[in-house]
Order: sequence, then structure tokens, then C-alpha cells
Amino acid sequence: MKHITFYLDFVSPYAWLAFERLPEVLEGLSYSVAYRPVLLGALLQQHGNPGPAGIAPKRDWTYRHVTWLGHAQGTPLHMPARHPFNPLPLLRQALACSDDGCINRFVAGTLLRHVWQGGHDALDAGRLAALAAELSDQIRPGQDAASERPKALLRANTEAAQAAGVFGVPAFGVEGRLFWGLDGLPMLRAYLEGDAWFDGPDWDAAPATPSGLPPATAKA
Repeated sequence: MKHITFYLDFVSPYAWLAFERLPEVLEGLSYSVAYRPVLLGALLQQHGNPGPAGIAPKRDWTYRHVTWLGHAQGTPLHMPARHPFNPLPLLRQALACSDDGCINRFVAGTLLRHVWQGGHDALDAGRLAALAAELSDQIRPGQDAASERPKALLRANTEAAQAAGVFGVPAFGVEGRLFWGLDGLPMLRAYLEGDAWFDGPDWDAAPATPSGLPPATAKA
């Protein structure tokens, strides 16, 4: 059995689409999944990446694209009332349901549906209270979204993801290899099936291609 670490942030529509698509893509294989919430903003900031929402035309395209992808794969996806938004309350709520930084599929799905179904405000106070109530039997004793333990778990998760080379979500870690994005799922399946390509030179050789761009000029 292969063990997959699924790095996700609930602010990402692609994380929602990949969450729904994963069981179908990996049908028939022996695997387990650890869902690990991370702060996408910190991953992007590490590399000076503004994210799709930071580039106006790309933002427009991304929202059209994910809405179409939801339609195409049969996954209900409605843009929330505001996006992007600060996902910290949702990440901490999820990790109030965790002892080790991982959450189960029920918790992950509940948070993702909270954001991506219905077109509501993900941070509406009444909806956050209802979300906490829905997860009440999953929350660890003495914890809630405002507790220090979920905050510490989120920091640790994000730092570990950065150290592992995760630069965005959704990302999937398996045996030291990373697969990124919804469109990386077929490649993930091929690896889990033992595709001989992964034993050849291309995995390491392709990224070693020299850059044709001049080095960045250091700022004074």
C-alpha cells in the first residue's frame, strides 16, 4: 500500500476539485491518504508568487476555468461570495479536529463544501458557527479554532510542506516525490501503478535543464 500526503488549503478551488476527483482517478489501487492543511499564502510568498488572484486577467481566467472544470467533472462548484479570502479560520477549525496535523476525509470534505458549494461567504460568522457545530464530534477535547494547538499544527504543517518543496496546492507527496495540481492526478496514478518511466532518467533530468534567462539582478 502506498501512502499519500494530500496538501490542501480550503481557499483553493483546485483542491476541492482534486479532493472530489481523487477516489475515481485512483480506483482499484491500494493506497491511503493523509489530508494535511497548509497555508497556501505562505507557500506562494516563499517564492514571490502573487497567485492567480494577484494578476487580474489570470484571476478572471482561473475563476472561469474552475467553474467549467466543476461542470465538466460533475463536481458542484460555486464561487464563494468573496475570493480570495483569509483561510486561517477554516484551517484552524480543521486542525482543531487533529492530533497530528492530519485530518480525515470527512473533515476535509466538510470544510471544502462549506467554501465551494452554494456561493456563500466562507467567513460569515453564522456559517462558521454552524460549521463548528457540524464538526463538533470531530473536534478534539479542549480545542477549538481559537486554541493554540491548531495554530501550532498549521505552522508546523506549512513549514514541513515548504521544506518538502511544496509550492502550491493541491499537492500530493508519495515516497519523496511530489505531484502538483488537479492535472497531476493521472501522473500520480501512473506512479502508483509502477509505470517504468519513473525508474528512468527523466524525473531528475527534465528539471536539470539549464535556464535560458539571465540571473536576477541583485537589488541594492
